[in-house]
Amino acid sequence: MIETLIITILTSSGIIGIFTQFLLNRLKDAERKQQALEQGVQALLRDRLIYQYDKYKSRGFAPIYAKENFENLYSQYHKLGANGVMDSIHEEFKNLPASGGEGT
Repeated sequence: MIETLIITILTSSGIIGIFTQFLLNRLKDAERKQQALEQGVQALLRDRLIYQYDKYKSRGFAPIYAKENFENLYSQYHKLGANGVMDSIHEEFKNLPASGGEGT
């Protein structure tokens, strides 16, 4: 009787342990994928920000719509954990003279 109880407890613990380990592995995998997605989105945003900066910096001005778009991209990028380099590019872009939208 005691042996059966011990075997039942050990078997139950083993199943619970296996299930717990399975859930932990799934959570870790989901966390890795989420982190990869966030880093990928951040890299794409950074690429677009740098592209826009280079494009309009060489022109010496940025149309209003480009400034608005840049601000939106930068805001989302910053929420993902921006760094100092992009902060300085953001400041430089904001200081570009604006135009009414012509000359794209």
